Amino acid sequence: MDKITVLIADDHPPFRAGLRALLEAAADIHVIGETGSGEDTILQAARLQPDVILMDLQMPGVTGIEATRRILLTSPHIAVLVITMFEDDDSVFAALRAGARGYLLKGALKAEILRAIRGVASGEAIFGPAIAKRLMSYFAGVQASRPSPADSFPELTERENEILDLIAAHLTNQEIADRLNLSLKTVRNHVSNIFSKMQVVDRAQAILRAREAGLGTRE
Repeated sequence: MDKITVLIADDHPPFRAGLRALLEAAADIHVIGETGSGEDTILQAARLQPDVILMDLQMPGVTGIEATRRILLTSPHIAVLVITMFEDDDSVFAALRAGARGYLLKGALKAEILRAIRGVASGEAIFGPAIAKRLMSYFAGVQASRPSPADSFPELTERENEILDLIAAHLTNQEIADRLNLSLKTVRNHVSNIFSKMQVVDRAQAILRAREAGLGTRE
């Protein structure tokens, strides 16, 4: 099985070294490069085409958020996983809107980092516990002021809105297929159509927009 290729982007050499040591001990992950600035991250991402970039937000010159935005404009298949010390709402939502597929805080457990890398590499949206809690609090606060979820995405069919609701609840494609008694291929086709109609590049952006509209909150 091919290894997940990872580019580490952080301006603190000791932190990069710690991440590299952790990842090199994993049999299914291969570190193909390190960078210490946003500009160099953009250049190395274009050259190396990693599966995943571990992105710090605060770097010299170009920020991690801007680097994420630029990288995904030309290489939307790359999964950006933010690993940072910033957990304020502005940083979290700016990173997600730029296209980041996951968000962890520095200090996350080793197992959590490895799980997140594997998750974003397979197309999942991954948030650390503290970030997930902030997102839930935010969406709970804005939900009452939002229009009806069914009215928020009129371009979607009834079935697509149903599937988007389950995506927003963080169900995987297989779990959605099981829930709705559909084939996995059918669900994948629906998900592809949803992303196209919503003009989002990945699951993380779809979840962000859907949660803002009040989807994914049912038990």
